[in-house]
Amino acid sequence: MKRILLMIALGLPLSGWSADPLNNSSEGEGGNAATSGSSSKGNDSALRAFLELRSRAVKPGGSTNELNASQTEMVAAHNRWRAQVGVPDIAYSDMLEASAQEWADNLKNTRQCRMQHSPGHLGENLYWAGPWSNGPKQDVSSTQVVNSWSSEKSDYNYADNRCAEGKVCGHYTQVVWKNTTSVGCAVAVCRDNSQVWVCQYKPAGNYVGQKPY
Repeated sequence: MKRILLMIALGLPLSGWSADPLNNSSEGEGGNAATSGSSSKGNDSALRAFLELRSRAVKPGGSTNELNASQTEMVAAHNRWRAQVGVPDIAYSDMLEASAQEWADNLKNTRQCRMQHSPGHLGENLYWAGPWSNGPKQDVSSTQVVNSWSSEKSDYNYADNRCAEGKVCGHYTQVVWKNTTSVGCAVAVCRDNSQVWVCQYKPAGNYVGQKPY
């Protein structure tokens, strides 16, 4: 049986980011979705509960203990793209990972893995992958997720600090944002074998009027 896959990415604009030239799309949250159909942020009980959890889970500064294989792959994938534009390496934060896992689990439990950005002011990239058409979960790697976001490089014009017409590039600019120093990522798998990935960044990137590097 022929197997069909579907993958979607969603990047997080900061408050007021819709005025940024990096935001050219009219679809999705803040114009920065790679596909239509994502929901806007809300203030429902699930979001309030998440904010309470994150206030306990995330503390200033983060932490960078010895990394496991998945964390090592994730930070290496980011740093390969960052090295291409000469910005410093990013470090892995287990506190950001804890926050990302809380939000990924929230999306699993409340939205069946459909993408929606978390509240607050951390930078954030989201990635969704459906199951194969005959049911099994896709094997998605950290490198594949980061490369999906960073493939937007070809749609980013540094001189004008803009995306190509009709394209988005905010996932890429967050990956290579010079002032971002730490990242933490997590994944949740839903009952239908779809999966949602969350990477959160500190300090956040994609500020209005600023270039990523």
